[in-house]
Formats: sequence, structure tokens, C-alpha cells
Amino acid sequence: MTESPRLLGGRYEVGELIGRGGMAEVHLGHDTRLGRPVAIKVLRSDLARDSTFLRRFRREAKSAAGLNHHAIVAVYDSGEETQIESGGAEVAIPYIVMEYVDGETLRDILNAEGHLSPDEAARITQGILSALEYSHSRGIVHRDIKPANVMLTRGGQVKVMDFGIARALADVGATMTSAQAVVGTARYLSPEQAKGDTVDERSDLYSAGCVFYELLCGRTPFVGEPVSLVYQHISDLPAPPSAYEPTVPGPMDAVAMHSLEKPRDDRYQTAADFRTDLQNARTRAPISAAASASLVTAGGAAAAAARAPQAADTPKRDHTREIDDRGRRPNHAGLWVAATLAALLAILGIGWLVMNGGDKAKLATVPSVRGFTQQAADQTLRDAKFLPTFRKVTSDAQIDTVVNQSPGGGQQAEEGTSVVVEISGGPNTRTVPSVVGQTEQQARQTLRDAGFANVAVDPTKVDGTQYPDGQVTSTTPAANNAVAPSTTITLKISSGRVTVPNNLVGMDISAAQDALTKAHLRWTVQYRPTSNNNEVNNVLEVPDADKQVAVDSQVTIIVGSPAAQTVTSTATVTVPPSTSSTSSPSSSPSSTPSSSPSSSPSSSPSSSPTSTSTSAPPSSTSPQTPPPR
Repeated sequence: MTESPRLLGGRYEVGELIGRGGMAEVHLGHDTRLGRPVAIKVLRSDLARDSTFLRRFRREAKSAAGLNHHAIVAVYDSGEETQIESGGAEVAIPYIVMEYVDGETLRDILNAEGHLSPDEAARITQGILSALEYSHSRGIVHRDIKPANVMLTRGGQVKVMDFGIARALADVGATMTSAQAVVGTARYLSPEQAKGDTVDERSDLYSAGCVFYELLCGRTPFVGEPVSLVYQHISDLPAPPSAYEPTVPGPMDAVAMHSLEKPRDDRYQTAADFRTDLQNARTRAPISAAASASLVTAGGAAAAAARAPQAADTPKRDHTREIDDRGRRPNHAGLWVAATLAALLAILGIGWLVMNGGDKAKLATVPSVRGFTQQAADQTLRDAKFLPTFRKVTSDAQIDTVVNQSPGGGQQAEEGTSVVVEISGGPNTRTVPSVVGQTEQQARQTLRDAGFANVAVDPTKVDGTQYPDGQVTSTTPAANNAVAPSTTITLKISSGRVTVPNNLVGMDISAAQDALTKAHLRWTVQYRPTSNNNEVNNVLEVPDADKQVAVDSQVTIIVGSPAAQTVTSTATVTVPPSTSSTSSPSSSPSSTPSSSPSSSPSSSPSSSPTSTSTSAPPSSTSPQTPPPR
């Protein structure tokens, strides 16, 4: 007998495990009501025992669900699942239902690639900043920007996740079981967070600067143990990224260094400012004077880094200096107090550093798969509880056999870690670069630079993608495959056209908006009164259904709203007797109401004893905002 799938909230089927972090597991799920795939994040059971956390989690999840931006993973729903512990006690396990993103985390990409080209690093960081600019405008600070919380879709679109959850964790001061668990987050910690000060939008910008730094040169500004990392974020000046990766241009160095200024008033003040400087650096336009000044200040640190071995975990500090690189006298006493406090936080597991806390990581030995076939390597690594990622490289080794792996065989790593496995594509091959999102001319140049002279274009343009007309959607062979230089690389080009979905009528407004977002469209909502309660908040009409329109166009959806209500009341009119001592010949008790001085307006001859009042029907147009339920 087939076991029924686990069901959350009466509608979400829980499927295979697709990710695991310090505070949660993520499962592929299926929304049985709307018939769509979702990602379900189930939080740690020990967090569920904290009633304060549960209360804040509900509040923050609701706030995050209100974020509607192309660079933010949408939160659809949240709730708790009641479980019975071994002792018979009931515990509510929190879960979040999110948009399912078909792609990889930035952490996985960095593990595989080491670092990215300066232009790609800037592009991805701009996507992160776009999400932050939107969330900050709505008063939401993320607090935990790091590569593991950023996803890239297969088309290269940036998606930031876990808005609101980090704040719920931080606000309750939940404890963690292992100081080792904070390393991933501590590398992206702002100085004010390290010191336990209040955070604001600029704390997110510092963390985004740490991510940008790592994308440029393959390492974070500071490395080391948790206590050392905290101390470095508070007191040390990082070397510019070019100290570790010489191909990083000066403007990118300057932007990175300005984002990492210790006093929050000295770094970028808004995500928009940061994003503008990145765009200027990409296009060789002048960057801000403040960013240029930050690079000049960092000159001494760059020289020190150049003298130090690049493999060293932590740049050495010269504690004998009485004046720092900015002409200021360091306050060593204050720094040592801060470092001591941070050490206690790491040891006791109290405070902000819990964001990435969790059970103690289970380490395992990575098996060596050199010389294996791809199939054998895949099976061996999965049996050892690692996740293999394969890519073909140029090699004289036998084709389709493993020539390299990272982490290497015999090394210790957490179970579930991604292992990048390089497969021989044979000698005299080159790796196809990714040109998705580029124009045909840009793609041809990129491919020529990579050694591919034969480039063709598929004559049939591709509809229904997120890319504007003329941009590359994919290549054949696909990017990151090693092929002979003589291979013809075929470009598939977007038409920039998408079809307005024709199945929205009858959908709940939120489901219709989700469908339009997935179709790469925006929307405007118009409301139409309806007397059918089943139609309220549901789509009644989509005038442009089935039409082809430009990607990112705005589509009108007509949604039902409650019909005008009719209120009926009965009025009794009493005609008082005449107050005159002498009646007029025409006056009598049967006089009409209109002849009485005390007659009310409702007692006029034209008025009926029954009056009817009708409320005005709602009539509004609201861009991308559902009506109150």
C-alpha cells in the first residue's frame, strides 16, 4: 500500500529534501489547491519551543509575504505543524511556503567556480541591492545577507530569500548549540552587529559588500575562527579584492572598499547609491568621490596583503602602531573589550550570532573519485552523503573520466556539501562561456574571446522568457561544457514576447498575480462589483488573455468585489393636530402631510412610507494591490 504524502496546512504535500541549513530543512512541495510546485522550509523543532520566537516568526513571515519584487523569493504562506514528541508533549513546528526557484544558491556557485568575472560579480550584487532597496523602502532589514541566502535561476536572475526570518531569530535571542555554526554568517557580519549595536539598512549594505568582495576574488574580506572574524570586522582594514585577484579593476576595488567602511555613516547610505556606483564601474563611468577616497585609504592594507601569503587565513595586524592608516589613534582597550564580549557571545551562543545556528555539523570524509567514470563518481559521492556537481574540462585524460574534484579526496566536510567534479572532455577542448542575457553581438565577442570562431544563430526566436528582444536565452552546446574549438555554438535569441495566461479567470487574486509574475508580466487590478460571493476576490476577466505582449508589460485583471448593499427601512408618519385655536375651513385631521408645518421631508406627497438607500459601488484601480479580505 502506497503511503500518503505528508500534508501541511491541509494543502501542501511535502516532497523530497532539496536543501538543509543550520536552522531549517527545505523540501520540494506541491500546492494541491493551486496545482503548483513550492518550496517548503521547515524550521528547527527547538525554535518551536520558544513561544516568543513563534509569535515574532508569525509577524515577520506576514511582513515578508507582503514583499512583491522580482529579486525576492516570494513567501506564499506560513503556519505550524503539530508533532507529538516521544514523551507525549505536543510541539508546533513552524514552516514557510515559498516560491520554488529552479536554480542554485550563490554559495554553491562560488564553491564550484571559486570567483566570478568582475562584471558578473557586479551584476549579481546589483540584483541583491535591488531587492534590498525595495525591502528597505518598506522598513524591512534583512540582517543575514550571505551567498547561501541568494539564489540564481537557470536564466541568471537573482533571488534573495529569508526576509523576515532572520529578524525573528535575532529578536528573540535564541541560543545555538555550536559556535562553529556561526562561521558562515560571521564572515558577512557588519561591525555594528559584531558589537551588538542596533542595525539598520546600512548593515545590510555592509553584508552585501562582503558578498561582492567574495564574488570578485573568491574569499571574504576576513577569514578565520568566529571570534577572530568578529574582531576583524570591528577593527581591521581589509585589503582590496585585487590583492587576491589581480584582474579586479580599480573602480570595482573602490566600490568594494567603500561598502566595507567600519562607521556606518562612512559607507554607502542607500542600496540605490551602492547600485549606481556598481553600474558606473561596469560601464567605465566615473564612480563617486567617496568610493575613490575609500580605495586611497585602503592602499596600506593592500600593500600588507601583497606581502602576506595568499593562503594565509588572516592578514597579520601590526599591533605596535600608534596611528592607524587613517591618521587616527586606535582605541585598543575598547576593541579588546568588544572582542572579549564577542568571544563570550560565540561560546555561549547568545545574541545575534544565532542566525545561522543549528545542530552540530556532522563531518564525513570526502571519497576520492579521480579516474572514476561520471556514473561511478556520482554513486560513490551520494553514498557518502555528498552532492556531486559535474562539469567537463579540457584534459588529456580519457574522455568522461574524473580528473579533479573539490573538496579533494580524504578531506573532511559536512555531509550534504557540494563536491565539484571535473570530467575530462578530451584534449584540445575549451569551455563554453555563459552568454545568457547578452545581445547577439556581445555573445559573439564573448565566444570569440573564449576561442570559438564558429557561431550560428537559431532563426526561430524564443517566446516566453524573461529576456528582452534580442538577448540570448541559451546556447547549444550549453554553457560550461568543454568542446572542441571548431564546434559551432548556436545562439537562441529571445523574441521579447510573452503570452498573457488564459487560465486566470476564477483564480484567487494572489494566485493570478503569481501566475503573471511567472509569465514575466506586471499587473494592474480593477474591481467590479458582483452579487456572487464566490466571485469576490477572484478574477472575473482578463481583457488581454492569450495575447502576445512585450516581456514585463502591465496587464489588467478585473477582480470581483462585494456588490452594493440595499438597506430597506419603514417610516411611520404621524400628522399632528393643528395648533391654531380656530381651524381653517380647509383644515381637518385628514389634511395631507404637506400642509402641516411639522411635516418631515419624508411625508411629502411624493414620498413613499418606505424609503430605499443604496450605497455607492466600489470603483477603483489598484496597481498590484489586492483588495482587503
